[in-house]
Amino acid sequence: MDTLTEMKFALDTFYFLISGVLVMWMAAGFAMLEAGLVRAKNTTEILTKNVLLFAIACTMYLLVGYHLMYLNNPEGGWLPSLGGLIGQVAEGADHALEADFFFQVVFVATAMSIVSGAVAERMKLWVFLAFSVVMTGFIYPIEGYWVWGGGFLSELGFVDFAGSGIVHLAGACAALAGVLLLGARKGKYGKNGEIHPIPGSNMPLATLGTFILWMGWFGFNGGSQLLLSDVANATAVAGIFVNTNAAAAVGVIGALLVTKLTWGKADLTMILNGALAGLVAITADPVSPSPLWAAGIGLLAGIVVVYAIVVLDKLRIDDPVGAISVHGVCGILGLLLVPVTNPEATLWVQLVGCLVIGGWVLGASLLVWYLLKRTLGIRVTEEDEVSGMDKVDCGIDAYPEFVTLKRS
Repeated sequence: MDTLTEMKFALDTFYFLISGVLVMWMAAGFAMLEAGLVRAKNTTEILTKNVLLFAIACTMYLLVGYHLMYLNNPEGGWLPSLGGLIGQVAEGADHALEADFFFQVVFVATAMSIVSGAVAERMKLWVFLAFSVVMTGFIYPIEGYWVWGGGFLSELGFVDFAGSGIVHLAGACAALAGVLLLGARKGKYGKNGEIHPIPGSNMPLATLGTFILWMGWFGFNGGSQLLLSDVANATAVAGIFVNTNAAAAVGVIGALLVTKLTWGKADLTMILNGALAGLVAITADPVSPSPLWAAGIGLLAGIVVVYAIVVLDKLRIDDPVGAISVHGVCGILGLLLVPVTNPEATLWVQLVGCLVIGGWVLGASLLVWYLLKRTLGIRVTEEDEVSGMDKVDCGIDAYPEFVTLKRS
């Protein structure tokens, strides 16, 4: 390499790594968001899950997942191969391949983090961790290969720039499968169809988590450009940052307007989900839209997510943090909006991609959850649910000074 090429290689590798660090920081965002939206008696357990799922994702993707998704895979196929070594010499590589692995592995953890919030407050910890092994080692890498690893969806022309489908829809479908087999939290729904809200314990934490996720998303979307070291790529990265931020900001405004017009209140939980909805939707293609189009995508997502959460509640699908609506419904929305601004995408192929990714992850996850339910059982006992997961699984209360003899 000449000096200029080496400098570009070093700069692009560094950008990849720093973007990965930002995405890794999203793990803290999910942990804080979920800790704020569950009840106090389940806070330590949800934090434990987030730490452990990140560790499992990193380990399984190192051992199996990255090889399935990227290394020595046939072009355009359905089934990935297993082979290759991280860091093997690649002719003409723009960055160190270890940087690519690091960037990809934190995406896997993000997908799994989506699941933890949806099944919170009533799932056995060890069963959740067992599912994490399968999800991060096998289910996610296979559908990821279909798009980013050169599989058949990429051959069809399916566009998912940073993972509205591969990461967010996949995580939501895995979560939905778990929720369907798990059932609702005790006391959430009445016998006559009434819905009993179960408020979260810590809105400051939930808000902090949302801002951390918002910050991390600049690495999520910006890093997916893969390169920074020339004028075209640097300009594209700047545009991605602007569009990502615009979608999140206007998603907040959209959710605010809906909650104010519908209930006469500024519902903070819905507003926070509006920001995340905008981020998820723009992730499908943050490059092509103008900033105003990106804002429009965020506005639509912020409106849609509120109604999606309400509809799922009416269907008695209990999702304590709104993860299925934010990441699933708005992931699909973002993918289907790509052809509006990207002439290389078609609505038909985008729809096929949604159906394939969603169908694969939902079906595979239902099978895994079902096998776990029949063997280990996936739900804690009613007594343990009332006592709280902190006491049952961890033996440590997150807020010991507020614990009373009667837990509610």
